[in-house]
Amino acid sequence: MAGIELKSSAFDDGAFVPRRYAKDGDDVSPGLSWSGVPEGASELLLLCEDPDAPSGTFVHWLVTGIDPASRGVEPGQSPEGGQARQNGFGESGWGGPLPPPGDKAHRYFFRLYALSGPVDLADDASAEDVHAAVDERQLATGTLVGLYQR
Repeated sequence: MAGIELKSSAFDDGAFVPRRYAKDGDDVSPGLSWSGVPEGASELLLLCEDPDAPSGTFVHWLVTGIDPASRGVEPGQSPEGGQARQNGFGESGWGGPLPPPGDKAHRYFFRLYALSGPVDLADDASAEDVHAAVDERQLATGTLVGLYQR
């Protein structure tokens, strides 16, 4: 499977996410850029999840229907053509990192999927629901990991 290169203007892969992007900061979504979307992709899907959350994998950002010709998203914006879905805070769009105080650094996986067709997801889709839905439609994926600790 082909790979998508996913980067952020806010942090490097494996580095700490600046507080500006966290729920206890300004709660602004980080800028992202991508390349390597394969021809034939009908849409992109963006998921940011925290697998280290005490209650299980927590969705911080889910956007479906992103234009496959797009090349990124500016800080504080939603990707072009995309539909922002409900995050684990019960809000639409980005909800920044907010691990419990004193926890070890949590990992935040930003994943961009190139899909062969649209996915059918409930408004309150879990990370597991997203992974199951993209499994058979995924043409390529890219991953960027950020860390955050309070």
